[in-house]
Amino acid sequence: MEYNYIKSLHLIFVVTWFAGLFYIPRLFVYQIEAFHKPSPEKEILGKQLKLMAKRLWFIITWPSAILATIFAIWLLILIPSWLDQGWMHVKLAFVFLLFLYQFKTHQMFKQLQRDEVKYTSNFMRIWNEGATFILFAVVFLVILKSAINWIFGVIGILVLGIVLMLGFKLYKRVREKNPEA
Repeated sequence: MEYNYIKSLHLIFVVTWFAGLFYIPRLFVYQIEAFHKPSPEKEILGKQLKLMAKRLWFIITWPSAILATIFAIWLLILIPSWLDQGWMHVKLAFVFLLFLYQFKTHQMFKQLQRDEVKYTSNFMRIWNEGATFILFAVVFLVILKSAINWIFGVIGILVLGIVLMLGFKLYKRVREKNPEA
């Protein structure tokens, strides 16, 4: 019974963690685009977007990451035999990558909070897909519990990346023709 409660809490915080990781780069896109607008629009939008990003990052994303990790460790304490399974090793490697992604995103967050624009909005649109790749990999690993089919997983992630990039390019063309799209 304890396992089901802990697993449920882990999944809830994984979902809210990813919600934050999916939305924060979108806010970065808007911040970067607002930075290049004329005054007073630049200052008004910039202030509001910084506040939105700060609340999302510190009230939802970071607490969710910490709580998801705590409940994950608790699950591993309840079922330590998972650490003997190959799929779990691969999953933990992806979780490590997810934390690297979050730390880099945190660095970008701090820069934008200081009005340091070091990336383009197009770069941020691509950056936004990093968490998507990790989510796909982790979900398939957990559901299939197979590290052996890793080759198929890599191929699937590459195909997903190609599809996302094609979608990004298509959307960019639509935006060039209609900036309000």
